[in-house]
Amino acid sequence: MYLSFYELKDEPFRLTPDPRYLHMSEPHQAALTVLLEGILYRKGLVMITGPIGTGKTTLIHTALQLLTDFSKHRLPIRSALLFNPTLTRDEFLEMMLEEFEVPCTSTSKPRRLMALHQMLLETQRHGGTAVLFIDEAHLLSPELLEEIRLLGNADTHQEKLLQIALSGQPELVTMMNRRELSALQQRIAARSHLRPLSQAEVRAYVAERLHLAGLTGPSPFPVHTLDVVQRYSMGVPRLINLICDASLALGFRTQRRTIQPDVVEEVAVSLNLAEPAPVPEKKAPAVFAPGSDGAHKSIVDTLIETMRQHRATALE
Repeated sequence: MYLSFYELKDEPFRLTPDPRYLHMSEPHQAALTVLLEGILYRKGLVMITGPIGTGKTTLIHTALQLLTDFSKHRLPIRSALLFNPTLTRDEFLEMMLEEFEVPCTSTSKPRRLMALHQMLLETQRHGGTAVLFIDEAHLLSPELLEEIRLLGNADTHQEKLLQIALSGQPELVTMMNRRELSALQQRIAARSHLRPLSQAEVRAYVAERLHLAGLTGPSPFPVHTLDVVQRYSMGVPRLINLICDASLALGFRTQRRTIQPDVVEEVAVSLNLAEPAPVPEKKAPAVFAPGSDGAHKSIVDTLIETMRQHRATALE
């Protein structure tokens, strides 16, 4: 492997959703803030969208980690993650009970719903909340979306008992615009869209991942090479990882410590990536929930700042 050749301690471009490697670009920080605020404000339903490979799953795992750490010291938070939403209504409820670790031996749907509601109330009585993360939400059936709407009705007339975070590809927005889903659409308290990274953000993204992986010397990727990476990847983090990992592997095999554009181009051909025509960059700003509470606002800022400090320490 190329780690020792490039003086790295870890693989910098793994495709796994490791929160340590979430790059806090402008769209990712906005989306993370939407997630955390939606949960801590107990707004009920938030939605994150973005093209394939833009980091939605990593974002969810980061939010889960931050909320878990926060729960240990301050607010009790029970969380569940559903990463395969192609389920029936009964399977969906069963999965929720398992993920939330709610004991229920009955196969009766009313009894299962009662057990779930009891857990939500108990968590709320202790000052906490429960959050359900649903990844690949664009694959949800209309029946499950209706089930989610009904689950979202659980409240105490003052606050929502269950916070739901939907994450999916842009098709999720199209789904939500259907007339039959208007009731669910109206319940979305906040949303954010992950766009591909800009040229400058790609440079920062690669540099940060290399340093987190233990690089202390010069980067094997000169700026002009990273610009080629940006063109072939179109700024999509997953494609950036694929290109950079394969480029380092090829560089190691050919004993080149500096990755030049020709290496990236050879890798791009092997990955069947065509160089796209340049397109104007469009930013999709996040929509935040109105009426944010100052105390919770500081909590969200504190969570993100703590993560930044941990990153800075790791880079030293």
